[in-house]
Amino acid sequence: MKRAIALLLPLLATPVLAEDTRGLNAHEHGVGTLNIAVDGNTVAMEFHAPGADIVGFEYAAESAQDRAAIDAAVATLAKPLDLFVIPSNAECSVTQASAALESEDAHDDHGHEDHAEAHADEDSHTEFHAEYILTCGNPGAIDEITFAYFEAFKNAREVEVQIVTTSGAQAFEVERDSPKLDLRGMF
Repeated sequence: MKRAIALLLPLLATPVLAEDTRGLNAHEHGVGTLNIAVDGNTVAMEFHAPGADIVGFEYAAESAQDRAAIDAAVATLAKPLDLFVIPSNAECSVTQASAALESEDAHDDHGHEDHAEAHADEDSHTEFHAEYILTCGNPGAIDEITFAYFEAFKNAREVEVQIVTTSGAQAFEVERDSPKLDLRGMF
C-alpha cells in the first residue's frame, strides 16, 4: 500500500488549501483532513483526524476502556467505504486499508530536536491516520461522496478535502450539517 500511496500522493505535495499543511502538533479539534488522488481506476486516500474527534481524548490510553475505544476506532477507520460513501455505480472496492493512532512522541518529522522540552507542559496530542487504496471499475461515476464519517464520530465537525484528478486539483470543506461533497465534473 505504501508504494501506491507514494506514487499518487506526490500529486498532493503542494497543498491546494490556502493554509500550510498542519503538523500533528498543530491540528484543530473537530477538523480532519482527507487527501484523495485519482489515477486511472485507482483512488488513493489519506485521512488524518485529531484523537479527540475520534475517541474523545488525546492522552495516551490509560485504561482498558481507553484501549477498547482506540481499537474500535481503528477498526471503524479501516472501512473507508463505510465512512466515505461513494456511489455504487462507481464500482469501487477496497484494495488496501490501514488505520492507526499516532502520538506526538512517535511523530517527530517536524525537525525540532528540542520539541519534547518545548512542549513538556502541554497536553500530548494524538492523531488518527488512515490510508486507503480503492480500485474503481467506473471512477467517472464518482459524482459525490457522502460523509457517514460524521455519524460514526460525534466530535467531528469538518473535513478539509483535497482532490487531485487528471482534470486538476480542488479543495473543499465538508461540514457535519452538510455531509455530502458534490464532485460533478471532477472526473
